[in-house]
Amino acid sequence: MAGILDRFTTIIKANINDLLDKAEDPSKMIEQYLRDLTENLAEVKEATAAVMAEEARCKRLLDDNQAEVLKYEDLARKALAAGNEDDARVFLRKKSELDGKSAGLLAAYEGAKDNASKMRQMHDKLVSDIETLQERKEVIKAKTAVAKTQDKVSKMTSGNDRAEGAISAFDRMEAKADAMLERSNAMAELSAAPKSDAEELEKKYESMGLDADVEDDLAKLKASMGM
Repeated sequence: MAGILDRFTTIIKANINDLLDKAEDPSKMIEQYLRDLTENLAEVKEATAAVMAEEARCKRLLDDNQAEVLKYEDLARKALAAGNEDDARVFLRKKSELDGKSAGLLAAYEGAKDNASKMRQMHDKLVSDIETLQERKEVIKAKTAVAKTQDKVSKMTSGNDRAEGAISAFDRMEAKADAMLERSNAMAELSAAPKSDAEELEKKYESMGLDADVEDDLAKLKASMGM
């Protein structure tokens, strides 16, 4: 019995310690641990049933022996009542043999009863642990999901910071391009050949000639209309 209890205790501890060492994802760990516990529960249940059956068998043997003791004691009484002391001695001798067995049967029953009690406690504790973990499973999974989402948000925020940095860099490059263009325009203006005073006056008098022609055409139009 002690070996059975030790074996299952070792299995359970080994399972949880191994899973804790590999707990990269708590939600997956709890699922695996629950599966392992459920498998262990099936074994514990089978072992518990066997120990309880042994308890029942020992109790039956004890009860049967006690019933036999009472039976032969009653037969001895009847034999004496009938005046048959020899028969009474035979029945009492049998009763004595059965009394001798009672101590051993009682010890066996007490041991089986204690074993069954321990196995039932282990079984009930395992059932309780599984129920508790089932209730906590959804909470653990929810927290894990939130943590994963938070990691994604953090990564997106980091990406947004990089985008803002890129925009700032583009602004600086655009300002530099504008400065280059302004400098280029200034250089082109400075590089252009200067115009002489005569050329500037030429434009002035060319425009005056155009105005005189317009005035002549206007005078002729008015004369033809009798104005």
